[in-house]
Amino acid sequence: AIRQWLQERMEPILNQPSFSRERKIQILKQLHYAETFERFLHTRYVGQKRFSLEGAETLIPILEAVVERAADQGVREIVMGMAHRGRLNVLANTLRKPYAEIFAEFEDIDLPESVDGDGDVKYHLGFSSDRVTSHGGRVHLSLTPNPSHLEAVNPVVEGRVRAKQFRFGDLERTIGLPVLIHGDAAFAGQGLVAETLNLSELAGYTTGGTVHIVVNNQIGFTTLPRDARSTIYCTDVAKMIQAPIFHVNSEDPEAAVFLAELAVDFRQTFHRDVVIDMVCYRRHGHNEGDEPSFTQPIMYRKIKERPTLSEVYTEHLIMTGDLTVDQHEALTSKFQHILHQAQETVRDGPFRRSGMNGYSGQWASLRSSFDFAPVETGVPRETLERIAERITAVPESFQVHPKIARLLETRRDELARGLPLEWSYAELLAFGSLLLEKTPVRLSGQDSRRGTFSQRHCVLYDARTGEPYSPLNALAPEQANFQVYDSLLSEAAVLGFEFGFSLDAPDVLVLWEAQFGDFANGAQVIIDQFITSSRSKWQRDSGLVLLLPHGYEGQGPEHSSARPERYLQACAEDNIQVCYPSTSAQYFHLLRRQMRRSFRRPLVVLTPKSMLRLKAAASPLQELVSGRFHE
Repeated sequence: AIRQWLQERMEPILNQPSFSRERKIQILKQLHYAETFERFLHTRYVGQKRFSLEGAETLIPILEAVVERAADQGVREIVMGMAHRGRLNVLANTLRKPYAEIFAEFEDIDLPESVDGDGDVKYHLGFSSDRVTSHGGRVHLSLTPNPSHLEAVNPVVEGRVRAKQFRFGDLERTIGLPVLIHGDAAFAGQGLVAETLNLSELAGYTTGGTVHIVVNNQIGFTTLPRDARSTIYCTDVAKMIQAPIFHVNSEDPEAAVFLAELAVDFRQTFHRDVVIDMVCYRRHGHNEGDEPSFTQPIMYRKIKERPTLSEVYTEHLIMTGDLTVDQHEALTSKFQHILHQAQETVRDGPFRRSGMNGYSGQWASLRSSFDFAPVETGVPRETLERIAERITAVPESFQVHPKIARLLETRRDELARGLPLEWSYAELLAFGSLLLEKTPVRLSGQDSRRGTFSQRHCVLYDARTGEPYSPLNALAPEQANFQVYDSLLSEAAVLGFEFGFSLDAPDVLVLWEAQFGDFANGAQVIIDQFITSSRSKWQRDSGLVLLLPHGYEGQGPEHSSARPERYLQACAEDNIQVCYPSTSAQYFHLLRRQMRRSFRRPLVVLTPKSMLRLKAAASPLQELVSGRFHE
């Protein structure tokens, strides 16, 4: 079906689109704006790093086509992720971040309404805006802030889109669209690319397909493709999910725009990933202070002699009669004037900052500041008893595994006899109480449904048919949704995904569980560059909970310490919470407090192993009814 669909759209026109004269002028205008913007920065802010898009300006018409086509197809939210190359250009010409605000960052002018934190370099910052397309469609665009760690933002973008789809009730996954922009060397070289691609078809993590655009400038800093990958194409990694891969020459912008529209149509039709490999070049060095001819003298001699992309396309349109020289000159002078005016605005006086406000939309009811004010998190006994009754029962036709049946009987007996409740029982009661209060819960991690230590069993399986049953989704007709997923065998992509989900769903208790605490090592980039620092760098808060099993129980150096010292060392300026609760009641109240506070901060919980069933760590029901978390 996919092959036939592609053939019907590509073969009749031999991949040679026929655009109207007006559309061609629009493409030229977008190319020209991208090129002129870079030249303006190059001449007005000499020597400052900007990681220009020059040589790859066709990215802007591609993104414009994606936005326009997606809006026509009913997409309401587009979340983008990209590295530093060309980011300022995308911010200016796709997300429409005011030129004056970008120039202010070059001028080092303090903006009014400044915020706390250390901030970040201008080519890492995010932005969001509402766009009205040429056909009157409305779409919200968001460029996710990211660090210099290439491709690390990919799973974060996917998680954000999944959260938006959850909020919209978008079961078809057609309203929210992720767009990821990669470099050729990073797409082939970074393992997170493969991990994120692997998320694409999994029930707990799919977003209905991602549009990938590879800015293939045929070099990685100073490294040539022959030293950067073992595959023929930089995009070959995407073959692992059988995604269609379209290769296009950036000097043929009409073909590039045609493929952008085709990619969106494909994604909306088949709900799968699609890749555009835009073959281009990098006109300058890795940054504007770099000399590329030291290492690639032949390549850069040829690039220096090459006309710009807009010059190539302008000449083509003049030859075909679609453009006159006078029209081209008018286009050039008009945009130059706009940029000059924006720079004068910055230098003449203050102006209001626009764009992303971390405490609007879903975050409007929350505040930024942290405090230690106690929060009452007790739950009425009757409510807890009702939850306990539901999570220890199964439908009549459901055949429970004999050992699970004994576990459920033990839990019923503990409550009936007033015995202390062990760790996992208290956890399920905490989840259930939040669900009844209309707070959704999302838990994912390796083997999280059962639990690494066979302790949780929040999803039961029919011993005869293998069909799953989720007691926490059968508490009451009007309860919130409980989502729990056994993740793929990855830490970095999954933790990044859950962090992204938490950014756009502050009203959801989002938890990521490591199989063992020290396995979080595999996600250290996400922890360092997003979870512990996003507040300081980008004014972005998260309520994500990390569950890290910790304890020296004779399993050797790899399954013992969750490395609490790493998280404690990362604590500063009220950025994260680190906790090691020692009773099931403390854990119960800790989880509830996370959602009942008036602010959000990531919470790192060192969870037990043998202590899961230790009687001394169990708590009576009354401590869940009347207590609260005690520091």
